[in-house]
Amino acid sequence: MLQIDLWKRVVIWGLCALGLLLALPNAFYTRVETSNDAVAAMETGASGAGLEEQAALWPSFLPSGLVNLGLDLRGGAHLLAEVQVEDVYEARLQGMWPEVRDLLREERDDIGTIRLQKSKGPMLRVRLNQKPEMAERAAELVRGLARPVVSLTGAGASDIEVAVDGADIVITLSEAERLATDERTVKQSLEIIRRRIDEVGTREPTIQRQGSDRILIQVPGVGSASELKDIIGTTAQLTFQPVVTRTNNADMPPGAGNELLPSLNDEGVYYVLEQVPVVTGEELVDAQPSFDQNGGPAVSFRFNTSGARKFGDYTAENIGNPFAIVLDDEVISAPVIQAHIGGGSGIITGSFSVEESTNLAVLLRAGALPAGLNFLEERTIGPELGADSIEAGKIACIVAFAGVLVFMMLSYGLFGVFANIALLVNVGLIFGALSMIGGTLTLPGIAGIVLTIGMAVDANVLVFERIREELRTAKGPARAIELGYDRALSAIIDANITTFIISVILFTLGSGPVRGFAITLGLGILTSVFTAIFVTRLLIVMWFERRRPKTIEV
Repeated sequence: MLQIDLWKRVVIWGLCALGLLLALPNAFYTRVETSNDAVAAMETGASGAGLEEQAALWPSFLPSGLVNLGLDLRGGAHLLAEVQVEDVYEARLQGMWPEVRDLLREERDDIGTIRLQKSKGPMLRVRLNQKPEMAERAAELVRGLARPVVSLTGAGASDIEVAVDGADIVITLSEAERLATDERTVKQSLEIIRRRIDEVGTREPTIQRQGSDRILIQVPGVGSASELKDIIGTTAQLTFQPVVTRTNNADMPPGAGNELLPSLNDEGVYYVLEQVPVVTGEELVDAQPSFDQNGGPAVSFRFNTSGARKFGDYTAENIGNPFAIVLDDEVISAPVIQAHIGGGSGIITGSFSVEESTNLAVLLRAGALPAGLNFLEERTIGPELGADSIEAGKIACIVAFAGVLVFMMLSYGLFGVFANIALLVNVGLIFGALSMIGGTLTLPGIAGIVLTIGMAVDANVLVFERIREELRTAKGPARAIELGYDRALSAIIDANITTFIISVILFTLGSGPVRGFAITLGLGILTSVFTAIFVTRLLIVMWFERRRPKTIEV
């Protein structure tokens, strides 16, 4: 017999009501364009300006998530950034100093003492203090530290070049290593920028490389270019460095191999630190906002195996010495090591607000940018396609809707009306799902919805045709409806699973417009199967229970 348990009916109608409730704010919110003054403020990078304001007509206590419009429909923020690849050259060479120092110290009897010299540009300059005539011998030793370049174009080349300048040994990166470093740095910057933007929600950004060292970033729905810079422009380089001394003299020379950095929280306080860090943020595997022992906002962190070992070894050997935690060239804190810190985890405390600790955790978790960014262009852009395309998309949806509704009514009569009601619920569920996940609707996404409208009734067509076949075998209406749904189920599932697999592949391997299409297509498949199998069937069962017809026409 045709029957659906009460709890199943409650679940079906509950899911429909929830989806429509999530979708309704999109109809009750109106988007109002800002004035020319506001747009001008945005173009100059003024904070607080928004591309669009929303005038709410929807009660604040109800769900109010909206479907984000993509860059092609709504506009957003545009940045063109230049990656400062030379910063990486200098950091790489400075990181070689401990290795060079230890190597030459072993040959102290032959070459005498050495001293690190200050130099302009990306190079490492080491001076022989006592035996300048041994510079060539020392240079030969340093050349033994060279490694092959890890790159297809630089195969067989060495990563460093060592020259002699009087009593100085000058170490620079080879041309092949510079090219390989440029490639790695820009690729790493692209990935980290993408991760940072993904941390704040699904926006379907455009992030692509331009030329050898530039990155184009366009994010829809961001109010201003300055807001986008706040998300991606912070380098967030975290290091843990030994403290040499503390001073109030901002002009104090730090000495070779050291650097002078200001305190973040204590104005007028500076620290002289060893330039080479013990551990860096690159060895972090996790960072989360938390609270310290006094209940103040903080950030807890955890190192990988390599970082945990180095961190533990250093703290074990330097109990009683201060140890600076440095973020973007500012000392957050410089606690004294009280005991060996094993396990590779710790906590960063400071004068944070909850929002600041959360943002810092996001930046650290996404990873440090390998080099600074110089923003060559920053502006807020208008919709690429705008109102005309939105209107065209609406017309396409209406035409598709009307065509499907008329076809189903003419082909299947009352059962077609039930299928049309389910189709309306289906579209509402798609927008509800997009609102819930914060999905972005692009023009290809609208195409996915239009395609879903046409595909949504396929399952109903299969069921109704099976019911017709069962009626021809002289079965009663109730039995024919029940068998029609049962025997069409496998075909419905098989047909939609294959299409859903394609949408998953498009979402995984695609980007930009392709992803927008895949999102709406995938959601549409899930909602259309739900409405065809459950909603339409429930409507038919409710009608059948009320009317108890002796015969039916499908």
